[in-house]
Amino acid sequence: MKMKAILLRQFIKPSPNCYGSEGKSIFSRHNSLSPLSVFRCFCTKTVSRCNSIDKIQNIKVLDDALCLYDSVSRKQPLPSVIQFNQLLSRVVNLKEYSAAIQLFNDINCNLGVSVDDCTMNIAIKCYCLSNRVDYGFSILGRFFKRGYVPDVLTFDTLLKGLFRENKIREAQKLFRKMVKEELCELNVATYGTMIDGLCKSGNTRMAIKMLSVMEKGSCKPDTCVYNMVINSLCNDEMVDSALKIFDEMCEKGIHPCEGTFKALSYGLRRGSEIKKLIKKMIVYTDRLDELAEALCDRGLVYEAKNVLDIMKERNLKPSVSTLSYLMDECCSQGRYKDAIDAFDSLCELDYKICPNVFGFDKLIDCLCGEGLVDEAKDVVDNMKQRIGNPDVIVYFSLMDGYCQLGRMDEARNVFDSLAGMNFAPDVWDYDILIEGYCKKMKIDDAMDIFCEMRRKGVKPDVSTYNTILQGLFHGGRFSDALEIFDELQAVGLKPTFDTYSNMLNGLCMNGQIERAALFLDELERREGECLDITYYNIIIDGLCEAKKLDAARAIFRDLSAKGVTLAVVTYNIMIKGCFHNGLPEEAKDLLVEMEEADLYPDECTYNLVVQGFLMRREYDDAAKFLEEMAANIYSPSSSVYALMLDSLDTKKHDSPILKFIKKWAPSTLNPENGSKN
Repeated sequence: MKMKAILLRQFIKPSPNCYGSEGKSIFSRHNSLSPLSVFRCFCTKTVSRCNSIDKIQNIKVLDDALCLYDSVSRKQPLPSVIQFNQLLSRVVNLKEYSAAIQLFNDINCNLGVSVDDCTMNIAIKCYCLSNRVDYGFSILGRFFKRGYVPDVLTFDTLLKGLFRENKIREAQKLFRKMVKEELCELNVATYGTMIDGLCKSGNTRMAIKMLSVMEKGSCKPDTCVYNMVINSLCNDEMVDSALKIFDEMCEKGIHPCEGTFKALSYGLRRGSEIKKLIKKMIVYTDRLDELAEALCDRGLVYEAKNVLDIMKERNLKPSVSTLSYLMDECCSQGRYKDAIDAFDSLCELDYKICPNVFGFDKLIDCLCGEGLVDEAKDVVDNMKQRIGNPDVIVYFSLMDGYCQLGRMDEARNVFDSLAGMNFAPDVWDYDILIEGYCKKMKIDDAMDIFCEMRRKGVKPDVSTYNTILQGLFHGGRFSDALEIFDELQAVGLKPTFDTYSNMLNGLCMNGQIERAALFLDELERREGECLDITYYNIIIDGLCEAKKLDAARAIFRDLSAKGVTLAVVTYNIMIKGCFHNGLPEEAKDLLVEMEEADLYPDECTYNLVVQGFLMRREYDDAAKFLEEMAANIYSPSSSVYALMLDSLDTKKHDSPILKFIKKWAPSTLNPENGSKN
């Protein structure tokens, strides 16, 4: 695609004297055949794609622009310079500045087309955007030699080029010369270029001085210019100065816009400043919905709601966009009641809006994710009644929400309702239902859905099979699970990490530890390399639970020889197994071994060790590890804390655990700590 562009850059050369010494250095010299002769060889087969200058607006890539250029440059007589300017502008819009420069040189030097001021402005723009403003000034010299008078656009472009290369003093010098010698008629855009460049280069004070010059002169600043200064002041944390500029702006009758609100709302740090801003803006403008959006954009939901309340008092209607922004931000902050209120306000408006309004899908998804499915259903019903049917993805969120709560009948009703909308469920939709039934241990219902989807021509994917496998194993139907695993492979699906984990874990939980070990051996032979440590952890844990510690120990010791890197969780499993099999001293040895391997006990490790000693009523050892746990800023799990409380009931021992019971109040406990192992 880029070949012809590369060739053009290589073979189209400017005349040696085209732009003086500056022009020579930008291109390497080349004493080849005529400039376009080689390039045309590559274009002849594709000229038909773009053979008319009228197709300029349809050009999407540089390749087509070069083909069109080759085509029109062959014509006799040549097209006018206006048409070449249009083509050059299109190449610039594609951001192919180097190619545009070389086309400009070829048009002027090789085709002999007399370029005009517009052509030279395009060339200056390309040089400035290529960070070669010095060559832009060389083109400016051609302006005067040809008798053209550069306009304000020419100088604006050069000013932007100087700021782009951080040549602040040169930009100021040029601007002063423009004013002093009246090189062109300055307008708001020219001052805006200077103020924007000064602000972005960290010279905000200079920008304020220039703003003051504008205010005193005939060329008055507009909202855009004020926004530049306000934004820069806010970025510099000069909020008071920004508010002062804002006051001056409004007093002069210049209305703020959304950009003003955003700049100020991001610059303010304290709640009092925000309230002060809101009061000021309420006085100066009725465009309060833009202020509310700016506050939402910063996450200031409470303040945005206050603005909407003020709008209501003034009988001003917020826009759909404003309420959607508020609804979305409320969801992001977990303020679901406020989000629902925003949605209700949206429905009450007389706007003709699309049911799939921005933020609505997120509202339903968030409500369902938080278990607030009934509230989500009310919102959906409200939308159906007032606006129309929402997007089908909303129903998937509802269905998933019901499944997470185990309300499978309602989930199935939502699923069946999709058929009435002429929507054909895909594998993902069926997976939601299957997973829901499996979690409720309604395995037969899950299998019915599994059969139904295949009957309707929807092919289960590996995720579907993984869910079914897990459900069957948890339901004690390991024989059926083995058949499903065989079917998965028979239909050409490749088992994943989850598939193998489900198989190993399922066999172990169903007392099929020998089969699980054989399955792991087969997996090792099939893969021919080290397996993931998780697979070994499952087997070791299963053996420990089955009180086959010798076998677990053998696999554990063999892991290093196989090149498998041990993890803290692996040691945790073995430590738990040692306590489970009445070997506390071996558990202590494993702790020492862990540290020698640069693996340090985590919160789960300490909970397992403390729990083991508490269950054996070895309170001194338990207290020792509780001390270490506290030193590492870890906390006991709820089950461990319950055992600590039980230690107070013993009459044979003045429990050393008492001080730790006082240290960790029940409100500070994490019920999940240590629970996985």
